Amino acid sequence: MRHNVRMDSVRLRVLRESDLDQLSENETPELDPWNAFDFRASNRFQQRFATNGGISEEAGTLAVETTDGVLVGSVGWHMVVHGPTPACRALNIGISLFAPHRGRGYGTSAQRQLAEYLFASRLIERLEAGTDVDNVAEQRALESAGFSREGTMRHAQFRNGQWRDVVLYSRLRGD
Repeated sequence: MRHNVRMDSVRLRVLRESDLDQLSENETPELDPWNAFDFRASNRFQQRFATNGGISEEAGTLAVETTDGVLVGSVGWHMVVHGPTPACRALNIGISLFAPHRGRGYGTSAQRQLAEYLFASRLIERLEAGTDVDNVAEQRALESAGFSREGTMRHAQFRNGQWRDVVLYSRLRGD
């Protein structure tokens, strides 16, 4: 992404190495129970970040910051495949906001911006997002960002030592 995408009260930007500690510190079961996956420890993330600032056609992570430059979290995407041809690919998006910045509409704005960015920069028809069945705030944010609820995937995530059901959402290019 060559420029900041502005809308509402937050903008997306390329990650800086100085963001990584703050983002990693937030991904604990206590601070963010929905996103305790420890992306920084992932070798795949480290390789992506080292080669292209965390962005590729198939996966990426962007910082979410307020318009006055305060880092409030991150958004990301990765490719999912629903069939054997390139046309069967979709991108799955996710978000992690720092606890003090939740409930202000930042998640809706950031996910709407991410969807617009991905549709503008990639040849895809479908975006997906999944969230824990108990994460009602994220379900509302996705719906406000133009995503439609599709159903529940049973035991789709293993997080914090247990299997969790996930509600699946989608947004199509024409939505």
